[in-house]
This record gives sequence, structure tokens and C-alpha cells, in this order.
Amino acid sequence: MFPIRDHNPSSRTPYVTYGLIAANVLIFLATLPLQADPRALLQHYADYALVPVFLSEGYGWSGLITSMFLHGGWMHLAGNMLFLFIFGDNMEDEMGHVGFAAFYLSAGIAAGLIHYLSGPMSNVPTVGASGAIAGVMGGYLLLFPKARVDILLFLIVYIRIFPLPAWVTLAVWFAMQLFGGLGSSVEGGGVAYWAHIGGFVAGLVLTIPLWRRRGGPLFWRDTQGHPPNPEARYRYVRSTVPRIPRR
Repeated sequence: MFPIRDHNPSSRTPYVTYGLIAANVLIFLATLPLQADPRALLQHYADYALVPVFLSEGYGWSGLITSMFLHGGWMHLAGNMLFLFIFGDNMEDEMGHVGFAAFYLSAGIAAGLIHYLSGPMSNVPTVGASGAIAGVMGGYLLLFPKARVDILLFLIVYIRIFPLPAWVTLAVWFAMQLFGGLGSSVEGGGVAYWAHIGGFVAGLVLTIPLWRRRGGPLFWRDTQGHPPNPEARYRYVRSTVPRIPRR
């Protein structure tokens, strides 16, 4: 299951969301030559990634912010930017440009701190915007639980796009992070599950004041759990992958 789009365009141009996507892409392209030089890449990560053991030793705190704009590969970048594109515009619409920028950075810092607490002596560099984007997803869940999100489903040769309520999509995603986090080790590297979990929870909590100002449960009643904009309509195309009947 992979989210590819939602049905809820924003009512104004999400300049901060587009700016964050552009910044992440440009920084990745600028640092791409380092991939061919392991020593230079390691030094770059030491300078700008989040390295938990550095924080334990009293330095490297700037990595809580700079690590949000670094990515380890094309798929890492593309996946994060797609999620930010899907969920960021409606959150920026509700929070305003400055408010959303502050929210995004705060959620990312919270995600980094949770990751640090999950393994404070780890020397594995952590990079990626996924903690901050998880915060955007947590806030989206609180404000728009019934918004429709299109999911691309892969089951061997069966490929289909279908809509699901945001609360289902995000609850499944969060459950996967919990499952992965309980079975992983920060010291061993890999996916920063606890950064995702921490960012998601932080984003939800940071959105509560806005949700309450909008009326809390009354906001859900008035909007039916959707962003207050007309839904986009998409034309679904039947999969061209042939079905193989049982014999």
C-alpha cells in the first residue's frame, strides 16, 4: 500500500510546501557527487547529519535541523517528497505559511530528539525529512481524518488504485512504524522508526491548539473530517495487467 495523492487541493498556493520540496531536491543534487567519494560523504554526514553519540558528547545539535534536508538516495528523496506533497498543502492551508514552516521544523526537531533518546550512543548518521513529514501526517490525521487518499496497491501481479479515508491510511502507516520500531536497533542503522513515531505524535500534539481553536469536535462536524475545499475528481483507469485464472 502506497499513498499517491489525495482528493483535497488547497485553496491557496502552498509556497512553504513547494519551497521545502525544492530545497530538499536542490540540496540532494548539490551533494550527489559526494556519493562517489566515501570519505567525503562520511565527513559530510559527520558535519550535517544527526549522530546521536555526538549529542551525548555535547555537540552536533545543529544536526537536528540540517539532517532534515539530507537524503541517502533517489528513492529516499522521492518517497519523502511525495508524502510531503500529498499532506503538506492542506496543513499549510490551515496553519498559514509561517505557522506551517514553524510547525514543520518543530515536528522534525521533536522527531530527531525521540530518535536520539531511542539510542543515545549510536554512531550511525541519520538523514531525511521523514520525521518532520511524519509530523505533518499526524496533524493531518487530527484535522482531516476522513479525507480521501488514493492508495496504490501491489499484490504480486494485481495492481490497483483505490481511495481510503486518511485515518485508515495513516493508522496503518503508524502501526507499521511501531512494529518496525519495536523490532529494530538504532545502533544497527536502517529505517529510523522512532523518528517517524516521535514526529507523528509530535505533529498530532502540536496541531491540537489549532484544532481546538477551530472548534474541536465541532470542526469535524462542520467539515465531516475533510479539508474545507471542493474535492478533486480523478478518472480511474483499469489495470492492464492480465488476470490469471486458477486451474
